[in-house]
Amino acid sequence: MAGSAELQEPVKKENALLISFAALATFVSLCDAQCYVIPNESSASDGCKDLSGVTHQLRSDWKTDNCESCHCDDDGIQCCSTAATPMGYDRDKCQAVFNKETCTYTVLEKENPSKTCAVEAWVL
Repeated sequence: MAGSAELQEPVKKENALLISFAALATFVSLCDAQCYVIPNESSASDGCKDLSGVTHQLRSDWKTDNCESCHCDDDGIQCCSTAATPMGYDRDKCQAVFNKETCTYTVLEKENPSKTCAVEAWVL
């Protein structure tokens, strides 16, 4: 009997490790959900062309009017939102309102916009 108890302990540790990796993978996926890549059109390029047609110098960083932080490298442009997005709130009763000046969301009641709503999580 002692042998079976000793065998169960490593299985429990492996299960806990697998659960931890699954949770981490989910978290990483959520964090990358608001990023995108624009591949360089040519490997001989001196810069990167963004979605508006503006060329940015290699190894440069900039912020967009849409609250994104972008970087140009040999592979292209990588941009990620800098605004945390509300998740897990009552979408029937509340609405997320984006402030472009501060790059932030506020979640307000639809019927009484002077009242804020509870938010379970914010995703960047």
